[in-house]
Amino acid sequence: MRFNLTMKFKEFLASFASFLSECPREEAGRSSRYVFLSDLHMGDGGTRDDLAHNRELLEAILARHYLERGYTLVLNGDIEDLSKFRYSDIRTAWASLYEVFDAFAKADRLRKIVGNHDLGLLKIRDYPYGLIHGLVLEHGPDLLFAFHGHQGSPFFTNHDYISHFVVRYLAKPLAIKNSSVDDHGKRRFRLERRIYRASKALGVASVIGHTHRPLFESRSKYDSLRWAIEELVAEYPSATGGRRTEIADLVGLYRSELARMGRKELSRDLAGSRYYRERILVPCLFNSGCATGRHGITALELADGALSLVQWTGAAGPKPYLRREALEAEPLEGTPNVRYLLRRSDLDHVFARIRLLGRELPPA
Repeated sequence: MRFNLTMKFKEFLASFASFLSECPREEAGRSSRYVFLSDLHMGDGGTRDDLAHNRELLEAILARHYLERGYTLVLNGDIEDLSKFRYSDIRTAWASLYEVFDAFAKADRLRKIVGNHDLGLLKIRDYPYGLIHGLVLEHGPDLLFAFHGHQGSPFFTNHDYISHFVVRYLAKPLAIKNSSVDDHGKRRFRLERRIYRASKALGVASVIGHTHRPLFESRSKYDSLRWAIEELVAEYPSATGGRRTEIADLVGLYRSELARMGRKELSRDLAGSRYYRERILVPCLFNSGCATGRHGITALELADGALSLVQWTGAAGPKPYLRREALEAEPLEGTPNVRYLLRRSDLDHVFARIRLLGRELPPA
């Protein structure tokens, strides 16, 4: 198929369905445990290495929490940043982190998905881990589809992404522009909207990275804060005593965080909210965020039949509102690191809402 920059959504949907059908599958029951991390952007350990400041935090949570507790580690793209660094330099700088990856791989609990910044790994003959383009987790009849997310960009879209685009990339290098989509709010919104619409149409829940923006049940940080404020305000008239004081404090805290969000950050999240204009939001899009954040690392977890958004913080601690917003806080013994549970939904409930809310209704 000749690439078309003005590709219609139905063409993207066909490409998305083809991509979904070609990715490996495995069963994910209630006893299954997965952790999804993306966008590590490992470099040479120097000043241009975006992950360097979270080195100790990342290695600790992987080795002492997720590995010990039996999680399968899903590295969902842009793990090594080959757009800025040589693979040999990355291997040297991150030898101890690769040892942790080795431990997961030895236990057959490592799934390595390629993104746009590490697509070049496909050309490395002695790369130690198997590489895939996406992973489909079968939860009964329902599908949780993990892929990096760059496939939502028109440049990367083909009716048969794996068989055509990737083969073409391997046969003849393409002039792939690796500028970060997280730096371009409008592009990020368009990409997320395409994936949201396609996931809704196919009735699947998608887990992506790429945009560096955590999403849970299709909600951004801005939407989560705004809706939390609205729910608290609705509760306030009937609340009494200490609960009224608590609501007032929480509303003030959340408003302060919205005000604290920089103009650039806020404008991005506001732009991303445009695809929520539909009357009922379908919880079909999730994003693990990234590991390069100044205030820690975000991740998605699948455990005990539920999907959770978590943030890990190190010695610097979390933002003030996070302590109050979190459903629970779990310190990692012997370290300054803390796991904050931000959102949690039973997977059966997520898919029930996708089935019931994602269906097109007949015209009135």
